[in-house]
Amino acid sequence: MTLPFTPLFIDGEWRPSSTDANFEVRNPATSRVVGTAASASAEDCAAAVEAAAVAFQTWENSSLALRRDILLKASDILATEEYRAKIMTAVGEETSATAETAIFNHMAPLNELRNFAGATTRLKGESFMSWIPGGQVFAQRRALGVILSIAPWNAPIGLTLRAVALPIVCGNTVVLKCSEVSPRTQAIVVEIFEKAGLPRGVLNLVIASREDTPSRVSQIIAHPAVRKINFTGSDTVGRLIAAEAAKYLKPCIFELGGKAPVVVLEDADTPRAARAITSSALLHSGQICMATERVIIQKGATDALVGELKTLFQRVKAGDPQSDPSVAIGALFSEGSAENVLAMIKEAVEGGAEVLLGDLTREGSIIQPHIVAGVRPGMRLWDRESFGPVVALATVETIDDAVAAANASDYSLVAGLWTNNVHTAFDVASRIRAGCTNINGPTVHVEWMRSHGGLGGSTGYGRFTIDDFTEIRMMVLHPAKEPPYVLTSRLNGTT
Repeated sequence: MTLPFTPLFIDGEWRPSSTDANFEVRNPATSRVVGTAASASAEDCAAAVEAAAVAFQTWENSSLALRRDILLKASDILATEEYRAKIMTAVGEETSATAETAIFNHMAPLNELRNFAGATTRLKGESFMSWIPGGQVFAQRRALGVILSIAPWNAPIGLTLRAVALPIVCGNTVVLKCSEVSPRTQAIVVEIFEKAGLPRGVLNLVIASREDTPSRVSQIIAHPAVRKINFTGSDTVGRLIAAEAAKYLKPCIFELGGKAPVVVLEDADTPRAARAITSSALLHSGQICMATERVIIQKGATDALVGELKTLFQRVKAGDPQSDPSVAIGALFSEGSAENVLAMIKEAVEGGAEVLLGDLTREGSIIQPHIVAGVRPGMRLWDRESFGPVVALATVETIDDAVAAANASDYSLVAGLWTNNVHTAFDVASRIRAGCTNINGPTVHVEWMRSHGGLGGSTGYGRFTIDDFTEIRMMVLHPAKEPPYVLTSRLNGTT
């Protein structure tokens, strides 16, 4: 059987690397090769940026109706059973994703595309009177130019669409750098836009091997035509990209991850809280930026909640979902990631934490769910995103203690709060420093009608909004009657 090959997409053409370089893509659960992909050369990257720059000259001036219609047509294509099946096959083979991840790779992206299509109605400026009598000011919202969009593997359809669709609808052109983990899946987004009639050069796809990625990304950032970078991924890589962009004073949008705290107060519905925590902690093996990682429990709720969590976690089986239908969560994306998760747990145990569930072992990239109690700030399991099927528990006495523990983190993406008192809910939620706090609900939740993002720190900065992908350009129409100008009026003998 011939393995699928994912080519580059530059200036409206699918093509191999100019050097014919390629790399293997492996399933993380089995290590089986599931495809190959082109690895772009420096020449390919330059061609992609230059194609985007040329396309920008016309796309910037395209009608809002055309942009809207292309996105709506793309959503119709995405909605078909053909593409749902194509996406779920590719994402399953490349990332060991289970059927439950369809919410991020098919259902939610449909709404996302349609919402972005509707955003064309917000691409407008304003006019107002100048402070100069008889003058008029016109402020236009205009596209930036070429955007470098770097999208990750963990929700490859939803996060790739977010990275490219909004910049495009704002009138920008895009060079998409996909993850080497999921090139076939992310290329489907490009294919959909091509079928929807997006003009050549507006969206270009660059793929690179893990070894080539640093130099290729640096090269693209340095290109004078690139005006802005958006990146979703780890804060470690985000810091490298920020440093590279800073060399050229280029702005960035970063969504870099989370360490979502969930506060469970004594009056909470603990069975429901346990179900929501289990869902958000273990879905996609915890490889979601909104995953519940820290659970802060007011003392009176500890026994009930921990008992519920242990029962639910024990029912979740990790493995290869492609071969075993009883598997609920798949492998981590690499053995290195799995080893890091176990190291974080072991370090916490050495520091006094207790493993309540889990065997501290792995089978390749597969780790069974873990619950660790007695975790505190200063331990990596508390301080750093694990991106694995593990939850850290801490018990506190008071509500103030719970808020302090929730905020003892450099991450600020999302949080959760469980209480049956509505007044307590709003008081406590307003004190938790997170971009979104879910009251009596899971942390893996997005309100698509609002931008999703954190409040700085290791979660990054900037938002995926119209304001972030456009700029305001002002034009001042001065009055027909010439006023006295500073200095020259004196030279002319006028006052």
